[in-house]
Amino acid sequence: MIYLDYSATTPVSFDVLESYNKATKDYIGNANSIHALGVKSKILLNSATKQICDLLGILEEELVYTSGATEANNMALKGVALAYQNRGKNIVVSKLEHPSIYKICEFLETQGFEITYVDNDSDGLIDFEDLKNKIRSDTILVSICAVNSEVGVRQPLKTLRQIIKKENPDTIFHSDITQAIGKVTVNLHDIDLASMSSHKIFGPKGIGFLYKNSKVHLIPLIHGSGKFNELRSGTPPLPLIVAFSKAMRIALNDIENKEMYVRKLNSRLCESFSSYEGIKINKTKYSIPHIINISLDNVKAETLIHALEEEEIYLSTNTACSSGDLSTAVMALYNDKHRALSTIRISLSYVTTDEEVSKFLNIFKDKYKMLNDLMKSKEE
Repeated sequence: MIYLDYSATTPVSFDVLESYNKATKDYIGNANSIHALGVKSKILLNSATKQICDLLGILEEELVYTSGATEANNMALKGVALAYQNRGKNIVVSKLEHPSIYKICEFLETQGFEITYVDNDSDGLIDFEDLKNKIRSDTILVSICAVNSEVGVRQPLKTLRQIIKKENPDTIFHSDITQAIGKVTVNLHDIDLASMSSHKIFGPKGIGFLYKNSKVHLIPLIHGSGKFNELRSGTPPLPLIVAFSKAMRIALNDIENKEMYVRKLNSRLCESFSSYEGIKINKTKYSIPHIINISLDNVKAETLIHALEEEEIYLSTNTACSSGDLSTAVMALYNDKHRALSTIRISLSYVTTDEEVSKFLNIFKDKYKMLNDLMKSKEE
């Protein structure tokens, strides 16, 4: 099997799974309970949380566990909207966001909020001048992802924060950092709110976090006892949190060298794809190497993906959450509907091997030629 869909999800690593199993077996108490088993679990919970926060350079009270980035995005956008609606109802987002952001925005529009979309330049970066012009006195939130999930464009969060705060110091800056953590360096002090998922960094599914700057106020979406966390009541999922903590430590270790290795794999793939007459590479100089997006002129993306699947090679059309739909990111970059409807995303990891890339390129060549010849024969 050759897995090239790491941006959709990653397999749980052995060490992370071991941590999950140990916490499940040896720490059966509810961390909210006051008896000895509960206290034992609470100590482990605090230790795992401290490790994550130390790695990210944030305070422990600034970390809110969620089921993943989608919930964290909901908690951030809806929480800000409810908390600050008396200050204003304008929210600014980019055209390069994860589908969950747009769905939340659609809901907020039904509640009387105004969503403004900021433009990007030809390289995929946020248009700084347009951002300045879009921020108003009633803009309560700006949400711009750190790394786009389809074409991998990385945004300069520090610069964006400076622009936002200069135009309106009260505007809160949120970023979905799901595709950035574990791939490139991210400084959470460049943003006020940040969302991410464990399953993107070889951790378990069903756990993620929202980073919330201590100065930001949010209205909770889930109400309960609030004993563990007032923003998300309920029993803390200790095994998931412990496994998440282990995954975070592994992901952030030696991140620069991991990125350099992936960049070499990216170069091999792009060099090969550039030799095909009917393939366009959708990337800019700001795309991280872990994501390679291509568009096919004459072959249907879904057909090629299933053809590769027959050889146990797995990749995506665009994001897993919008598979088969028009790529909003490619559309935002090139304004070409055909190009945006025929995309394939190959996503790499530091565990991807040279041998896997070589085998993939050979099989891709055969499958693409077969399907391309088939399409030509039909046209004739």
